[in-house]
Amino acid sequence: MSNFLGEFDCKLDAKGRMMVPVGLKKQLPGGGDKGLVINRGFEKHLVIYTRAEWDKIVSDLEKLNSYEKKTREFIRYFTRGASELHLDTAGRVLLPKPLLDYAGIESDVVLSCQFNKIEVWAETAYNAQLDNEPENFAKLAEEVMGTKGRRIDDFLS
Repeated sequence: MSNFLGEFDCKLDAKGRMMVPVGLKKQLPGGGDKGLVINRGFEKHLVIYTRAEWDKIVSDLEKLNSYEKKTREFIRYFTRGASELHLDTAGRVLLPKPLLDYAGIESDVVLSCQFNKIEVWAETAYNAQLDNEPENFAKLAEEVMGTKGRRIDDFLS
């Protein structure tokens, strides 16, 4: 599993191509030659996975009961727009127009690495989301992580 790290500001060219930052490209398996998949995120953003990570997600989806309507709907909405990305010789990827429209991305983009995926945000939407950071982040951390029965020292060792 890939563990991506960092936050990168990018710009799209007139054709919807984005130069993959060198610092991120170094983290991609095979420099991105092993394949990438982009998909809609749960909020109005996009998500990039390595092909191997996407295959794990698909494997999990295939195990769900497709006789249940909610399952079919979830799979349909989750996979809607999923597309392969390919780095060109200049190190750019062409982001699909329907996905750009979904996320409201026009030119300025923020790539936010999160463990096994890379979130792709319109810069204004990303900044707006961060402007809504809770006043007491420590309380949020306690609510989310406190039930794990572990201390911060467990994460640091």
